[in-house]
Amino acid sequence: MEYTILGRTGLKVSRLGLGGGGPSQLGQSSGRSEGESAAVIRQALAAGVNFIDTAEAYRTEGLIGQAIRGVPRHEVVLSTKKSTWSDAQRPPITPAQLRASLESSLQRLGTDYVDVYSLHAVEIEQYDYLRAEIVPAMQQLQREGKVRFLGITEAFHSDTQHIMLQRALQDDVWDVIMVGFNLLNQSARERVLAETLRRQIGIQIMFAVRLALSRPERLKEVIAGLIAQGQIQADEMDGDDPLGFVLQGGALSIPDAAYRFCRDEPGTQVILSGTGNPDHLRQNLASIAAPPLSPEVTARLRHLFRNVDSVSGQ
Repeated sequence: MEYTILGRTGLKVSRLGLGGGGPSQLGQSSGRSEGESAAVIRQALAAGVNFIDTAEAYRTEGLIGQAIRGVPRHEVVLSTKKSTWSDAQRPPITPAQLRASLESSLQRLGTDYVDVYSLHAVEIEQYDYLRAEIVPAMQQLQREGKVRFLGITEAFHSDTQHIMLQRALQDDVWDVIMVGFNLLNQSARERVLAETLRRQIGIQIMFAVRLALSRPERLKEVIAGLIAQGQIQADEMDGDDPLGFVLQGGALSIPDAAYRFCRDEPGTQVILSGTGNPDHLRQNLASIAAPPLSPEVTARLRHLFRNVDSVSGQ
């Protein structure tokens, strides 16, 4: 396993991080038993993965806490998140709710502190309130030793242009950012990563692989839509096999290429992979350990999708 430093946090982290959410939720969404999911977590740890990301909303904190019981705390970097969603029926979270939520997360995880505590899937409309009212409460928890570093994550499904994160980067309070980035939508390169590199902000990459990069028919649909929007050029694509050149260039699969592409993007540190399948985990571990894609394949992927900012890859 290759390791790197998570920006200015100084934390030594594995390049592949185990995600407790996504479509899989460590296999819980597909009916796997808690024992099977816990075995995958332990498999990841045995392979050298030391970064585990979860959230209050994923309902996998307790499962992770059980799986890491007995593992020396300093050997695992734990990241969890506080839900921030609000609407007419749900008022904005309060500092008291933040504190209560963190205490519950700590209890489920079986620890007295988390390494990274993030506001989860923040929308641009919520940001100013959260910055003014909730960040000071996060900083207080940090002073108490219950949180080591502060983070924020975007709602990439709806904010594919990274509008919220561009606003958040105007405030120098975030140690770690979770951003959507993949070979289909690389817009974070200029809009987010250029600034996080300058400030040495730690980066978690989500959406490295989603439906469009794991199901060929879905990929064709997404590319057809991007052509219709004018975000990619039809005459630059290879007909019925638009990413066939990636496999011809040495990648074992599109997901394999996608993980390697994200890993080698300047400014990325942890590439998140969520799975409850042991074989799937082994494949992703192999991808993270594989050599870089060829310069020709990387350059072509950057060129083909250079204007895309309207899809998440789902």
